[in-house]
This record gives sequence, C-alpha cells and structure tokens, in this order.
Amino acid sequence: MSEKVILTEEGYQQLQKRLDELKFVKRPEITERIKVARDFGDLSENAEYDAAKNEQARIEGEIVEIEATLKIAEIIKGGGAKDVVAVGKKVKVLDVDFDETTVYELVGTTEADISKNKISNESPLGKALIGSKVGDEVTVKAPQGEYKVKIVSIED
Repeated sequence: MSEKVILTEEGYQQLQKRLDELKFVKRPEITERIKVARDFGDLSENAEYDAAKNEQARIEGEIVEIEATLKIAEIIKGGGAKDVVAVGKKVKVLDVDFDETTVYELVGTTEADISKNKISNESPLGKALIGSKVGDEVTVKAPQGEYKVKIVSIED
C-alpha cells in the first residue's frame, strides 16, 4: 500500500471512527475475553480461548490496515470547478440506452459502495465521468461492453 488512497472528508472520518472503536472498545473487550477464557484452564482444548485469540488477530489486522490507509490518505474536499466532474462530487447521469437517470457520488476505491451509489474514480463509469461537464455524453468502456451516459447535473 504505497500509493496514495483518495478519501472524501466523510470517508476519512468514518475510517478514523472505526479505528477508534477498534482500539478503544473492541481491543479491550477481546483482551477481557482472552483473560476469562484463559481462566478456564487447559489452553490446548479451550475453544473459547482459540476463538478469542482469532478475533484478536482479526482486530489487530484491521487496526494495522486502517492506520496504513489513513497514513497515505489524500483527502479530497469539495470545491474546485463546480461544472466539472471530480472525486467528491455527486453526478446525475442519464443512461442513453435505457433512458434512466441515476445519481452517483464519485469517491476513492476505499469508499466505493454501489449499494449507496458511491462509485470509484477507478471504475469504468468513474473513469469515463472524470473531467466531464453537464451536457457531455461519454462512452463507458465496461467489461460487458460499451454504453453511453449523459451528464445531467453536478453538485458538491
């Protein structure tokens, strides 16, 4: 993870919140579970102890991953040219073939979540939209084939 990670301010805050929860809530909880499980006796056949140690390893791994991400994060703030699609902006697009409009928020790969209409700047649609303006019709080169979308509106 040596390249920069693009995050919106909201995404950065969510990662920081998750890190705080892991360090100050989950880590102490799992330490207590390990202590209690250790008191059960023989560790070689102690399922509670093994489960707690596995959970501790998962939590510590997530902490390391989040800290590394936050260390190399580039926070994208709103602003810039208001009429140009960029990371951190919401874009309303019209699918030319299906005559359907959808609003997407352009984010970095770490924050992408299609169920929330947050698309990565590295996705085929994200790449096609970057730098476009309202009224532009762009071709998206997706794995399933090419399709066209028209930019209807852009907002911060």
